Order: sequence, then C-alpha cells, then structure tokens
Amino acid sequence: MELVCPAGSLPALKAAIDHGADCVYLGFRDTTNARNFAGLNFDDAAIAQGVRYAHERQRKVLLALNTYPQAGNWEQWRAAIDRAAHADLDAVILADPSLMAYAAKRHPQLRLHLSVQGSATNYEAINFYRQRFGIARAVLPRVLSLAQVEHVVANTDAEIEVFGFGSLCVMVEGRCALSSYVTGEAPNTHGVCSPAKAVRWEQTPKGLESRLNGVLIDRYADGENAGYPTLCKGRFEVNDEDYYAIEEPTSLNTLELLPQLQKLGIAAIKIEGRQRSPAYVAQVTQVWRQAIDHSRHSAQRYSVKPTWMHELNKVAEGQQHTLGAYHRPWK
Repeated sequence: MELVCPAGSLPALKAAIDHGADCVYLGFRDTTNARNFAGLNFDDAAIAQGVRYAHERQRKVLLALNTYPQAGNWEQWRAAIDRAAHADLDAVILADPSLMAYAAKRHPQLRLHLSVQGSATNYEAINFYRQRFGIARAVLPRVLSLAQVEHVVANTDAEIEVFGFGSLCVMVEGRCALSSYVTGEAPNTHGVCSPAKAVRWEQTPKGLESRLNGVLIDRYADGENAGYPTLCKGRFEVNDEDYYAIEEPTSLNTLELLPQLQKLGIAAIKIEGRQRSPAYVAQVTQVWRQAIDHSRHSAQRYSVKPTWMHELNKVAEGQQHTLGAYHRPWK
C-alpha cells in the first residue's frame, strides 16, 4: 500500500521523500492543476530536479493535471500533457475524458490515473475509463462508506487509491459549482474553493466572523476552533437551528481504518495538502509512514498510537478529526 504525499514546492517534495513517501504528486505552475496558488507548484526546471531527487531514491513522482479545459484555451491543457510525457514522470492524474483520450492516443506509454476530480464513485465508471483510456488507477472521492469502497475494489481491475488525511470534500468532486455562486470562480477550473483574495476575518461583538466575498460563512465564539471558510463547511440555519448541516470544518483522518483498507486491497493512501508547508508534509508523512509499516507488519496488533494523533492534531483543520463518509452520523 503506497503512501502518496503532496508537494506544492521542491522543498515539500524533498520533505515527503525524506520522511517516507513512496510517491509525491505535484502540479504545473498554471491553471491545469487544482491547487494553482501564487508561490506554489513547479516549472520544468523544478520538476526535473524533483524527479531526479525522487528517482535516485526509488520513489515516484505523479503529476496532477486535474482541472477541466476551457473552450477558449484548450491548447494549454494539451500542451501540459505533452510536457508531462517528456518529463520522466511516473503517472499523470487526469479528470477530463478528452485529455485522457489525447494522452492515450499521443503518448500511449504514459501511465494514467483517474483523479478524484473525475468523481468516479462506482466501479462501472472506473471500468469505463479503464477500457476506453487505459486508466491504471482511480482515486476515489471522499464520499463513500467503507462498504462502498469494498464493492468498488471487488469489481474492477484498476488500482484504487483513497484519501487518508487532510481536508475533507463532501461535494461531487470535479462537479462542484458551489463557490462559483459567491466568488465567480469554480474549484473545477480555478483550483480553489475559497480564493484567498475573497476570504475575510472580522472580530465583531457577536464573535469572530469568516466571510467569503462578503457572504457570512461562520461565526465563532471565544475559544472555539475556527476552520478555513468554505461554503460547504459553514453553519446553516435549518428548521430554526444553526449547525454544520453539510460538513464540519475538520480534517479527514483514517488512521484507525488502516488494517481494513489494507485488507480490502487498497493500492495507495493519499495525503491531501499541496497548499500546505514543507513542515506539514514532513510531519504528516512521517506519522503515516510509521502507521502503514506498523499495519503491514502486524495488522492483528495494530492500534493508533497517541503520539501519532498528537502530531496530527497540530496540523489538522480546526485541530479536529473525522472519519467522514467512512463513518458518517447523518443527521
């Protein structure tokens, strides 16, 4: 079971490799990747350095080319496929079927992974992508229960990758247009649910308020943990009650499920966070490396160590954890 870790920069890539990642995933410094933040991501020179650093240590580098091409700028996405094919990368993570078709035809030697942004939540969808475009691995959206994940694994020959830690998305990934109603920028094309330029924090007599482009997302009492403001993780008024109706602002953490995921035949555990610091990458990678090794060598005696949780608490969203859809107590 591979450990796949985020790299938003060359220092983050090296931190992941040095602390036990089997694979790192990164993106070009443009809108072809869903973490297109200023100061992050890779140009061709940095990718060459990163690939060399990883391959010298027998690790893999994956490219996230996971946004959807726009009609007026299709050439940028097609050129990105060509760049990837000549960069000695180990796989490209794609969401758009037209890009998969182009890659399969023009660069048949290129290993293709289906991005979580492709939103394939059943084995029929995954098998379609595998048969039509030769997809070798699919990253499952973070909306499936453990039983549903098991059903997918049992009915496809594609490798299955699941998220293990990091920000939790409860929407139909790759199809979410929620933030575009407030900011005019959808995460499917602009790479972020809440653009930093639209986020505002304000201390008011009622408490600390978070807003997205002027829209109130949440209000926190003194001492209450505050998460990054996204619409789906705000508090809503439902039947005269205010609560997190869609999702709480907490981090997904599946450490306790590792033996079960291993038994299901999951090919890889993915850590979210290309927008996070090299220190975050190092800290989370080290914990998950230890946990995966412990589960692999002694699954029957596996238990989550308090020291692991202590380290992850420092970097969790709102310093809180959830199993998300794996064990969701729907209201």
